[in-house]
Amino acid sequence: MIGPADALVLHHHPLAPFPYHRWLADHPGEIVVLAAADVLARAGEEPPPPVRGPVRTHLLDTLDGPDEPVLERARELIRAHGLTRVLTHYEDDMERAALLRAEFGMPGGHPDDVVPFRDKLLMKHRVRGAGVEVAPHTLPRSVDEAREFAQRHGFPVVAKHRSGSGSEGLRILRDRAGLDAHLAASADGIAGGVLLLEAFVPGRMCHVDGMVVDGRTVLSWPSQYQYDLASFGSDQGARIDLTLDPDDPLTPRLLDLTERVLGALRPPGSRMGDHAFHAEIFHTPDDRLVLCEIAARAGGARVRDVLHTVFGVNHTEYTTRAQVGLPLPLLSATVAGGPLPVPRSMSGQVLMMKRPGLVRAVPAPPAEDWLADLAVHARVGDVVPAADCSSDFLLTGVGRGSTRAETERRLRELGARFVAQTEIVEIDPVDQERAS
Repeated sequence: MIGPADALVLHHHPLAPFPYHRWLADHPGEIVVLAAADVLARAGEEPPPPVRGPVRTHLLDTLDGPDEPVLERARELIRAHGLTRVLTHYEDDMERAALLRAEFGMPGGHPDDVVPFRDKLLMKHRVRGAGVEVAPHTLPRSVDEAREFAQRHGFPVVAKHRSGSGSEGLRILRDRAGLDAHLAASADGIAGGVLLLEAFVPGRMCHVDGMVVDGRTVLSWPSQYQYDLASFGSDQGARIDLTLDPDDPLTPRLLDLTERVLGALRPPGSRMGDHAFHAEIFHTPDDRLVLCEIAARAGGARVRDVLHTVFGVNHTEYTTRAQVGLPLPLLSATVAGGPLPVPRSMSGQVLMMKRPGLVRAVPAPPAEDWLADLAVHARVGDVVPAADCSSDFLLTGVGRGSTRAETERRLRELGARFVAQTEIVEIDPVDQERAS
């Protein structure tokens, strides 16, 4: 691992969950955070002090939209502060960070290293070449090609953006009418080569989360969603996600598959040395493991809090420290070549999605000592929109237990209580649109 280096952080999230001034308090130089003012405003956060410890924060009106305004401001900050690293925890900024590293000759992933983690078509081709199963898929060049794919593989068919994230734009098309309607609305996606169609893979979705330091996995553990990710727009219940027990037969299989995927996407010579990862893998009814996709960043929702509960390590904090060359005391033995950490407990998360309407009641704070954290993202009197992606939450909570079964029982009971205590009523569509 490199020594301490001054770095630019492209930060597209609220800042409260990313206390860089605490995570990097022992950094001897400068960390410059370029944050999005519009994101802070939507989260109800006040702009932070310009300087907190080693961290200097600069605001840009938005990091959405065209790349060039963001890249130009980033270049100004890199030159003004003599920065030698660029990092980000936001998937849609991965390629921006890679472009800047290449332009300034910095360590870390350059575009050709990062693209396999962003381009789902290239990703599937790389891992399939390494013997990892993926769903049949196509990048249709015409409506006829899309229809031929559906006829060949049958419905449902999954449609997604070639470089999408957070299930945004994901659609499960269950019949010819649904396919035709989606194709009619996706003419630009077909013409632009970004509409990816996949055969539907039945079964439960698992995910493996962890981090890599100096090209070696130093933290990794599997979990299993107890819900359908694509149902975020209609699911009004409690969604449960659980870590797998060490003696679950799936645990070593999922860990091994993830290592094979990482190896396929980071061949010898890759500059992707220090990064988090979030892999999504189908476990089919006939006991196959099929890669859905993998990202070179931490998982969304409360994944990092779940891993913190299981291992005592905040892997987003530690990925940040690794990328700027700071020590990782809780993982020092593993970084030095020792075995991966073992869980100290099981954990999981309970989630409720936003749904449109006026909030009349939200759950009371629970008293259970096994609940590691709870966050409610609305107040009584708020008008909230419908969830627009799989990480658009009304409520999130993280719990723990000695086993998966105990954790599941606790979270399901708590989730049922949360559902009963939540009241959101429909309002006039005009008022809803105005508030949204």
